[in-house]
Amino acid sequence: MALDQKQWSEEEHDVVQRIRKRVIEVVGRNMELYGVTLSTGHLYGLLFFADKPMTLDEMGSEMQMSKTSMSTGVRTLLDLNMVNKVWEKGSRKDLYEVEYDWYQTFTDYFANEWRRAVESNLQALRRAMKEIERLLEAPDTSEFIADVLKKDLEKIRQADRYYRWLDRLIDTMEDGSIFDLVPRET
Repeated sequence: MALDQKQWSEEEHDVVQRIRKRVIEVVGRNMELYGVTLSTGHLYGLLFFADKPMTLDEMGSEMQMSKTSMSTGVRTLLDLNMVNKVWEKGSRKDLYEVEYDWYQTFTDYFANEWRRAVESNLQALRRAMKEIERLLEAPDTSEFIADVLKKDLEKIRQADRYYRWLDRLIDTMEDGSIFDLVPRET
């Protein structure tokens, strides 16, 4: 968290660092939500408070971790669109900075994860509905089994409606209209 030490006292520096470390720890722990390890969450926190884009070497030095660990963490954060690679004139090394638009990061990540789950679940539900309908039409299906299947079919249709609703919610996240319904804080 490279800050110019000449502009403030050691006590001021210590206070700011203590506050930052507390925030970084909380952010790091909560990054589990995104499937991110604690150390990668801490890396995100480091970049969040950085005054300028950082190289892998700078991050490794600051966090006392290997360049390989930093590279793995940064790659994870890049894949999640939580960090951006930036270009800086005169620098030969890759530089990274945090994506400050947490709203977009959230919607991108969860829309992607939820979309994958919705598609998989809808496919399974539709297969089950077809199978139940086939069994209900079969002449050798007993009345007892038909009653059970009809109840199951209604439950599956209810789940299908939920996943179609979730699909529409994901659409609002992807097209940004979610922010018309739940505006961003300014």
